[in-house]
Formats: sequence, structure tokens, C-alpha cells
Amino acid sequence: MPQLRQSISVPQGPDEVWQLLDDIPQVAQCMPGAELASFDGQELAGRLKVKLGPVSAAFEGTAQILDRDEGARRTQIKGQGVDRSGGSRAGVTVSYWVEADGDSSKVVIEADISLQGALAQFGRTSIIQDVSDRLTAEFAKCLEAKLAASSADEAAEVKASEVPAIYLAVDGAASLGRSVLLSVLRTLAGGLERLAVLLRRWSDRF
Repeated sequence: MPQLRQSISVPQGPDEVWQLLDDIPQVAQCMPGAELASFDGQELAGRLKVKLGPVSAAFEGTAQILDRDEGARRTQIKGQGVDRSGGSRAGVTVSYWVEADGDSSKVVIEADISLQGALAQFGRTSIIQDVSDRLTAEFAKCLEAKLAASSADEAAEVKASEVPAIYLAVDGAASLGRSVLLSVLRTLAGGLERLAVLLRRWSDRF
């Protein structure tokens, strides 16, 4: 399963950054494609849209805060979701923490991702890493804008922009194309074999 690690440099102090990251609704606004439906302080429910070239998925699911250490400025969250239209399933365990970096801060994010169903064919680490890089860049941009806001109302208006679809590299697309073609050919061969059996049965009656 893909395991990812990202870090973000933020030009504010660690306590200020942690205060924002500890506000789950605000964090959700900085996640491209995310829609938070509910949060009771421990469990959250929502939706996450992801695009990979021509393939898109809208995962509906829940997540739970497994651990929160205010002294270490660290949180661990486990989530799971399903794309009802495509049948894909995803699970992720995310840990993030804030470190002092001079007068600034560094946010470190580690994620362990699992994919099942149609999107599992995109599960190679290189593809997931590309998606993660782009989402993290937009997350950092949104996070900095919220921290730079002059009021709470202004910060609440800051949201992540949509990230363009991630297109596969040529070799990845070719591999996917061969996989789809082989699947079609196997289905066609099976259908022809069943048709031949039916024709033989029909001819034996005369």
C-alpha cells in the first residue's frame, strides 16, 4: 500500500499553526475536493472528490481521530470511504504534526493509503505521490492564506481551489490500456465459447 510523507513550510509560529490545524472544519476547507458534512469533536463524515485523468471518484465516508497530543502538536486520523458510482473503496491513516523551524513552522504529514476496486489500478506509489504533491501544494497555499487573514470571518472565507485532473504518464496509460484490452478480449472469448456450445446443442437436435 502506498505510504507517503510530505512537509510544508509555514511562515508562522508553531503554536499559531497548530491552533489552525486543530480546527477540523477549517482544515477541511483547505483540502481540495473535500466537503465536510458533520463533526462531533471525535468523528467526522463527508465527501472527497478525486480526479485521475478521465477517471473521477467521489468517496463518501467517515473518519475518526485516533490520537491527539496537544503538547507534541500531533494528531492521527483514520478514515474510510466508498465511491458508490464506481465501486472503489479507500482507506487512509494520516498522522500530522507541527515542528518549530526557526521563526517559522514545518508541518509534517504521513499517510498510509489503501485502494480497492477500479481505482486500485492507479495505486502505484509514483501516481499517488504525484496526486499527493499537487494536493499538498494547494493545501499549503490555503493554510498560509488562512493564517494571514486579518479576522476569523476572513479566514473562514478562504477555501482550497480545485486541483486539475492528474493524467497518467505514457507508460502508465499504455499499461492501463493493455489491461483493459486484455479484459475485453477475455470477455469476448468467453462469450464466443458459450455461443459455440449453444450452436452445437442446437445442431444436435436436427
